[in-house]
Amino acid sequence: MEIINILNIVAGLILCVGFLEAVPFMGKQLAKFAKWLGGFDTIIGIILIIYVLLYESLNLYGIVAIFAGLIMIVGILPMIPAIGKSLEKFAKWIGGFQGIIGIIVLIVGILGAIGTI
Repeated sequence: MEIINILNIVAGLILCVGFLEAVPFMGKQLAKFAKWLGGFDTIIGIILIIYVLLYESLNLYGIVAIFAGLIMIVGILPMIPAIGKSLEKFAKWIGGFQGIIGIIVLIVGILGAIGTI
């Protein structure tokens, strides 16, 4: 299993935490785990973006990871000189679709992990 798939699964869990309780059998446990992971969302978002920029091409895995990472680091984007404000506006806009993007990132991560895509 590639690292990008693990990162996408973790990011997807964090971003779609609101939907996880609807999952049969283990939804409550998944939601509890995702809430715990959410305490590290900025750190995970930074790791996700750096990993994609250094090691991944901009394929499907990389693109969804960049979107997830931007949503997760929206709080620190204004500190980036020159482009921080623009990125912050974009990240806040896509943050409105956080749950949907989280589900997409989670599905891409799981399908990548099992080798389907």
